[in-house]
Amino acid sequence: MFVDRAEIWVKAGNGGNGRVSFRREKFVPFGGPDGGDGGDGGSVHVEADPGTATLRDFRYHPRLRAEQGADGQGGDRHGKKGQDLIIKAPAGTVVKRREADGSEIVLADLDAVGKRVLVARGGKGGRGNARFATSTNQAPRFAEKGEAGEEARLLLELKLLADVGLVGHPNVGKSTLLSVISAARPKIADYPFTTKEPVLGVVEAGHRNFVVADIPGLIEGAHRGLGLGHEFLRHIERTRVLVHMVDGSSSDPAADYAQVNKELALFNPALAERPQVLAVNKMDLPDVRGRQQQLQAELGKLRAPLFFISAATGEGVGDLLNRVAETLSLLAPRVEERKEGELAVLRPQPVGESVKVARQDGVYVVASPRGERLAAMADLGNVEARSHLWRQFTRMGVVRALKRAGAQPGDKVRLGDIELEWH
Repeated sequence: MFVDRAEIWVKAGNGGNGRVSFRREKFVPFGGPDGGDGGDGGSVHVEADPGTATLRDFRYHPRLRAEQGADGQGGDRHGKKGQDLIIKAPAGTVVKRREADGSEIVLADLDAVGKRVLVARGGKGGRGNARFATSTNQAPRFAEKGEAGEEARLLLELKLLADVGLVGHPNVGKSTLLSVISAARPKIADYPFTTKEPVLGVVEAGHRNFVVADIPGLIEGAHRGLGLGHEFLRHIERTRVLVHMVDGSSSDPAADYAQVNKELALFNPALAERPQVLAVNKMDLPDVRGRQQQLQAELGKLRAPLFFISAATGEGVGDLLNRVAETLSLLAPRVEERKEGELAVLRPQPVGESVKVARQDGVYVVASPRGERLAAMADLGNVEARSHLWRQFTRMGVVRALKRAGAQPGDKVRLGDIELEWH
């Protein structure tokens, strides 16, 4: 089953906890701190993989986690870093992040094999007590907890990477044409919507090869989701040339042509400007052959080059393909055709460290990304750790901001999910 849309939940690994430890050696009665740092958690990436053709596997595995970092150990031994999770997706996948309010943010368009995007960063490992030793505190008895890894709800949408798209009403012969010009074997039958999913075929015309996609038939209202259009219209967006097929036996082929183009333009206005080649099919039928001159007069006035073909017998197909190949050769190369091995990685931008304080229900809420991170990693059950945290807050300007907001020692302070008392 071809699946071109999936929603998954990903979680980067948490960082390992730092260790509280002291040297214990013979003849060294007052050994110093030697607690190691926790390892960083593994991050989550999505990568375009040549061996993956569908998003089907994500329906059965919608929740994915990277490995957690290991805890630090005594003897200054640091914990092992968690292994990154590389999620394999087909080339052509658009990666979006779904926000809490339901909105979607595009993170990356994996339009080339090997392209990768970072979607959830692993948590930093907590520092061991050896990292907190100073001249005034040579035996710290606290360490940091590992930072939580990021999590995200992702929407993956596959848009096929085809050079040419076959479009038209249902049952005009698109699947038959693709089976004749390529090794693809789509399902073919004499009723509408035989094609329930896009089918790709590689076509050779002269000295040029190109990929053709048979897109399920479009009906009026397809851009609103009627018929099969809403699920598959996006696959046309990447094509560079459209072969627009009409049924020569239709009562009004010109109206069919106009209606499909209207649906394309309503879905994406840029599709209205896409180069098209118009193919009138079923010329093997005597009635269609008899009205060829009439069709030439009606359709020859359109902007698209006109060809009369029979997908069943192959008549006119060679000339059609040569024109498609010629049109492709005149177009600029794909934007996604880049040097091998070149990766585009999205990295979160650093956040400014301005500290803001607001009072809510008697609690002073501090908005500071770094402060929230430090509070989450602090061992608040340890007196030394709490004192160290407030010293950091003093250096960062958190205490100054609390005073400006009217807070007093003993008031409740919240940073992210952590609530503590101001000493």
